[in-house]
Amino acid sequence: MAIIAKKIQNAKTASINALKEEFGVSKDFIFADYRGLTVEQITTLRKQIRDKDARFKVVKNNFARIAFEQLSTLDVASYLTGPTAVAITSKDANEVAKTLFAFTKEAPALKVKGALIGDSIYDAAQTEAFSKLPGRLELISMLLSVMNGPTRNLVGALNDINARLVRTIKAIGDKKAESSSAEAAAEATPEA
Repeated sequence: MAIIAKKIQNAKTASINALKEEFGVSKDFIFADYRGLTVEQITTLRKQIRDKDARFKVVKNNFARIAFEQLSTLDVASYLTGPTAVAITSKDANEVAKTLFAFTKEAPALKVKGALIGDSIYDAAQTEAFSKLPGRLELISMLLSVMNGPTRNLVGALNDINARLVRTIKAIGDKKAESSSAEAAAEATPEA
């Protein structure tokens, strides 16, 4: 018969509070099964994710479940089974998801389980589709390019008017120079 503890251990409470604090400052979480990865691969993955201003943290499922429940987020308990690591980001979850899926090509042992992005829960397939979308910076770049298009066309058209004027004046000058050289040649030849 198992003995049920009446008092929660302080170390467990501290671990849950630390997770809750870490999860509380972020809004996007991607859950992965890291079973089968070597320490070197996990270190490499952590570095790549850190470059995206995110963290890759191995969590205890029960502690993480309690922390998410206390934060009143959507139910992510289905992703907190088996060995679980969480990519935690508050900036651009799309870039982190791209990094994770790119890493699965190098190390197929890594399996993305799903994600909590803002107020939406994505399964593995939806998370992969999300990773294929353009990132925030790419979208801003595309928007600026579209916004600059008409201005660029206007500048090109205005420059074309000046260029045509210069070419026309040069053509007239060349024609006058040609006709004056022809007259000078005609005057220089004696008539027979």
